Amino acid sequence: MQASSTTGDQGVAPRTLYIVGTPIGNLEDITFRALRVLKNATLIACEDTRHTQKLLNHFLVSKKLVSYHEHNEAARAEEIVAELEKGASVALVSDAGMPGISDPGYRVVSLAVERGIPVVPVPGPAAFVAALAASGLPTDSFLFSGFLPAKHGQRVSALEAIRDSETTTTFYEAPHRIVESMEDVVAVLGSERPVVVAREVTKLHEEFLRGTAAQVLEQLRARGEVKGEITLIIGKRTGEQAAPETARVTIRQRVREVMAANGIPEMDALKRVAKERGISKSEAYREWQRSK
Repeated sequence: MQASSTTGDQGVAPRTLYIVGTPIGNLEDITFRALRVLKNATLIACEDTRHTQKLLNHFLVSKKLVSYHEHNEAARAEEIVAELEKGASVALVSDAGMPGISDPGYRVVSLAVERGIPVVPVPGPAAFVAALAASGLPTDSFLFSGFLPAKHGQRVSALEAIRDSETTTTFYEAPHRIVESMEDVVAVLGSERPVVVAREVTKLHEEFLRGTAAQVLEQLRARGEVKGEITLIIGKRTGEQAAPETARVTIRQRVREVMAANGIPEMDALKRVAKERGISKSEAYREWQRSK
């Protein structure tokens, strides 16, 4: 088993990669240990040098910065590990939270491990953990699934995968997509599914919207525009929760319902039902034909 020391002449060990968690909003959330490592590392690899420089300036830290982000990860990982092999100590940070958790970091950590370089985590905030802890939903078992897919069909598939889940599930979501995503939650998981939308966690306008999927969707729609960083937390299904109405009827039945409710032609209704269920129009058409 590989052992590593976290101390050195200046409080960090040479030839060591430190994975440093930084605040997700409130700068007071930084740890003394994180500051010590940032001050004493040979260099800091960061997602955005301008963003990290603001953090360092706030705490009066002066240090050499190199960029490490999703567009240069492969090449920069090699360069960083080369510096480590020469004896440097490197602190890896992302713009906020823990590097590698829905942020760049995996490639350089993986390469460092492969080359026998000690990797030392310096724990810090993670938005989904903070949001989950304050959600009021069960935390005995949970799943973090990163960002929900941006495309409707893929997002519906991701939600269908947790329809019968017995764990609480957390996602990140972009503010301009949260209403659309919540519409899919209602359609796929049902209007009574317990949901929490955590917005701007640890920041000035921190907010938690709690309730059923239908209630939270109604609150979001009423705002017109939603801003800020968002964590979506979906509770596990309980025995009392009914499956979504749209999942209990055939495509042919659903097409008839949509036609009657909206006064639209059959093919237009079929297109809507396909989108509602996250399948292609051709797939919906084939199932519609089979049910004749």
